[in-house]
Amino acid sequence: MLIWKQQLKYLKIMKLSQKIKNMIKAWEGCKLTAYRCPSGVLTIGYGHTGPDVTPGKQILQAEADALFENDIKKFADSVAAELDGASINGNQFDALVSLAYNIGIHAFHKSTLFKKVMANPSDKSIRSEFVKWIYGGGRILPGLVKRRIAEANLYFGKP
Repeated sequence: MLIWKQQLKYLKIMKLSQKIKNMIKAWEGCKLTAYRCPSGVLTIGYGHTGPDVTPGKQILQAEADALFENDIKKFADSVAAELDGASINGNQFDALVSLAYNIGIHAFHKSTLFKKVMANPSDKSIRSEFVKWIYGGGRILPGLVKRRIAEANLYFGKP
């Protein structure tokens, strides 16, 4: 019971900003008809994936917004739980959730970036770990390059 209460306390402290939500929406874009992302994964809305996304599926804007809010909350909660014990600030949390949302929570957890954050959140080499995640479908995607630079800048407190 005590561990659960400690995790709940931590999850309440780490709150995703509206600014990063807006940035993620802009980076992801919104498509109301299912499509395959550059990695070949069926996607809809603001980067929503899963068994409920089927070829040709269409949704309304309100559904895309609801899916995003539900998905981003799950990612924020998962990242907060993964980072339990790490001393990070709000900008760092926002940047890490944005990365995890894009690459997946399992890839995030296995990443060298995550390990470096857990060891020392101020480690300057974390910046170079962000820019390793710029590939989609085996090729460098210019949009991911811009996104990773923006996430790294946010992580290190640059606007």
